[in-house]
Formats: sequence, C-alpha cells, structure tokens
Amino acid sequence: MSVKADTIATDGSKHALSASRFRHNVVRDLANPELRNNFRMAMDHLVDKRRQAFSSEDELETLRRKCQLIKQRCLRKLPELLEQLESKLEQNGIRVHWAETAAEANDIIAALIQGRNGKQVVKGKSMVSEETALNDHLLGKGIQCLETDMGEFIVQMAGEHPSHIIMPAIHQNKRQVAELFTKQVPGFDYSTDVDTLIQTGRETLRTKFCHADVGVTGVNFAVAETGTLCLVENEGNGRMVTTVPDMHIAITGIEKVVEFLEDVPPLLSLLTRSATGQIISTYFNMITHPRRRGEKDGPKEVHLVLLDNGRSQAFADEELRQTLQCIRCGACMNHCPVYTRIGGHAYGTVYPGPIGKIISPHMLGLDATRDLPTASSLCGACGEVCPVKIPIPKILLRLRKESVKPKAESAVVKGQGSSRKSLEAGIWSLWRRLNTSPAIYRAVLWLASRGRWLMPKKAGAWTRYRTLPRPAPRPLRELVKQREKRGEWDEKR
Repeated sequence: MSVKADTIATDGSKHALSASRFRHNVVRDLANPELRNNFRMAMDHLVDKRRQAFSSEDELETLRRKCQLIKQRCLRKLPELLEQLESKLEQNGIRVHWAETAAEANDIIAALIQGRNGKQVVKGKSMVSEETALNDHLLGKGIQCLETDMGEFIVQMAGEHPSHIIMPAIHQNKRQVAELFTKQVPGFDYSTDVDTLIQTGRETLRTKFCHADVGVTGVNFAVAETGTLCLVENEGNGRMVTTVPDMHIAITGIEKVVEFLEDVPPLLSLLTRSATGQIISTYFNMITHPRRRGEKDGPKEVHLVLLDNGRSQAFADEELRQTLQCIRCGACMNHCPVYTRIGGHAYGTVYPGPIGKIISPHMLGLDATRDLPTASSLCGACGEVCPVKIPIPKILLRLRKESVKPKAESAVVKGQGSSRKSLEAGIWSLWRRLNTSPAIYRAVLWLASRGRWLMPKKAGAWTRYRTLPRPAPRPLRELVKQREKRGEWDEKR
C-alpha cells in the first residue's frame, strides 16, 4: 500500500496562506455549517478534558506561576543560553546552524539534504517548518517531504495547511477523512471506523520510514545545560523520524531554549494537560547526540537549525517579549469564541487563534496582519487559560496601538502604522480637541441637540444591524441648570 506522495506535495504547494484575506475567509467559513459543527464539538471536548486534567484550581495556578517564572527567567538570559546551547550541542556532536529568516532556514536544510543526495524526507510534526513553508521549498528542489504525524499526513494529502497547532486536521470529521483516503490511498475500502482509518495511515507511512534519506522534526524544549533536544508526541512517528534515517535535522525557534534540565518536567506537565488533557504524552524523546559506536539505532548525523524570523523583534520590547513565553499548547485557541466559530484556516497564517494574532505580526509584519489584532472580542478567555500567563488581550491592545501609530524608521513592530488613516487620525484629533476645551464642548453639545433631526439614519456598516442614536433634545448640563433655576435641587435637599 502506498500514497501518491508526488500528488500530495504538488497539491500542497498550491495552497497559499494569506492573512490579508482574513475578512473574506471569515465570511466563507462562517457559511460552512459542517466546519462550524466540527470545531464546536472538538473545542467543547478539549475544554472539558483540560478541566478534568487538573486536580484543583490551586494546583493549576501554582503550576502556571512556576512555569511563567521559568520562561521569563530563560527569556531574560536568552542570548547567553543560546550560546551555551550551541557550545554544548557541538560538544555532543550535534551541528548548529543559525537562520535569521525563513528562507535562510529552508536553504540550510535543503543544502544538508542535497549534501547526502537525499530525495525522500520524512517529517515529524513541526510548526516551525510550517512557518518556513519547508515542504514547498524542498519540492522545488526535487525533494519529496512526507508528513508522518497523522493529522499532518491528512492535511498534506488534502492539499491544505494545519488548522490547529496541536491537532492539524481538527477541521475534518471521520466522514471527510474516509472520503479522502478512498481517493488517495490505493486499495482502501471506504470506512468511517476511526481505528481502521488510523491503522490505514500507519501502514501507509511505515514503509516510508525505511526508505527515507533524512528525518526532520521540530523541538519542544532545547536544554542549554545538557545540549538536549526534547520532542513531545503521541504517535511514535517522531521517534521513527529521529532514529531510522541516517540524518536527523531539527528546526526550532530561538525561544524554545530552557536553562536547566529540571525546567522541563513542569513545562511538560503543563503542556500536555493544557493541550489535550493528558497527564503525560505517550512519547517523550530526548536527543543529545548522534549514534555512537556500539549503538544499534539512531542517526549518524544530527543538525539543529535555530530560527529567528521576527522573534528578536518581540524580544527587544519588554511587553511584547511575553509573546515568546508560548509553549504551543493551543489552549488559547480551544477557549477562544472567535477561533471556535471560524476555525484556523480563516486566519491565513501558520499560527491561528489568539496566539497567532500576537505572534504573526512579528513574523509577517503588521502590514500583512493588520486585521488579526482586531479580530478579538477581548473577552479575556485566552489570557485566563494560558498555561504560562501570557497577557494576550493586553498585547492585542498594544498591537492595535502600534498599527495606527505614525510610521517611523525606529518602529517597534515591523509594519507600524499600516492601519493608520489620515481621515480617522484627523477625526480623533478633533475629538481630543473637543474634549479638552470646555467652551468648544458646550458649543458642540448645543448644536448637536438643536440639529438632532439633521442626523442621518444610516452610517455605513455600523448601522447594518444597529439603530443610529440621536442626541437628546437638551444636554444634561442645560437640564441641570433649569432645575437649579426652579429650585428643584434645593427642595430635594
């Protein structure tokens, strides 16, 4: 049994992400009742599992506070820890490569694969490789890259991108997956039995591991103290990818480094319970060196690509730096009323939902993501459930402010001022002048009350579902003065 990997890759390369089409995508996905039902059921299930994973609110809050402090400590020392990590990894026999941009990371990985004359790559789940669009880049070099995580395998086969950072195919139900397998997997007899679907995927992928030239994975935690790469997974595909091929290439963002090995257990405990409600994941891989003499498995070469791609921009600002605390659990998405209704593809970015709204502007710029910080009700659910206490609503407000600031060469965020409009800025300038001058304020109130019937009944999209309010016949100031003249206030006293 085999999958047409060339067809899958070609289809996948045609699916382009674009945050600039967010409004169009929202309208499209809100009109899809099956998609909305899939997300509603999945999010309710995940929220309930997370709630049951903690014995008490006190345990949860204690662990959240502990992990917040760990991440903040590591971020404060980030430059030194990255140097320590590189030194320790090199001592362990793992080559380290630095990439400032996504394109640079792709070029490094492609060069490493071509150096071994590699043509077939198997990849474990890696959101950073999605961030760099690695699969499409390798395809352009004549290298096939097959996803081995079941969810990633499904979305690759469908020519899509992940709709969730933990469960990539959460937008599809079992009927849709069964129809996809019927079309793409030779010899598959249509079945909506979940066990049958999973077994079919495993059998299809098993043969690919043995023939792969290179394995590619992400990294959940990189330990500076020991030079250890930690990989969290449930399916065993990550372990196969990191042990069967002769070369293992890991790619991760620079913020994933932690100082000590003892920092990992609390972060792992919080990650798995926040993400899927599991006390612990099925597999936890710790990679410290390539295969040594006398060992029977493992890669002969291990490489780590450390990617910046806008992370230094977030790091430079003390408030925005909190964005880098993220451990990619997806809890903020699972509790977000906006994400639950529109799904992940509507965002047009690799990282959807609340965390995507505050990460993507650093990677793509506010000019490309200007609609994302405003696509929030600011209900605060994301901040309340974030396991490392990232104040997401507060950062969203900060990004909204940055998007309407005057453009400057020393912008804090790439694309600063992209949402600024001269007319809107002028209106707010008049508003400030009006509310800081008592004489002008009283004059405008008098004119508004006397000319209230001249107000239009429609005001663009705002009145599509609302009635435009009219000023009162008399301002409160005049009513109070009239009562004072009649002595009504004195009588009441």
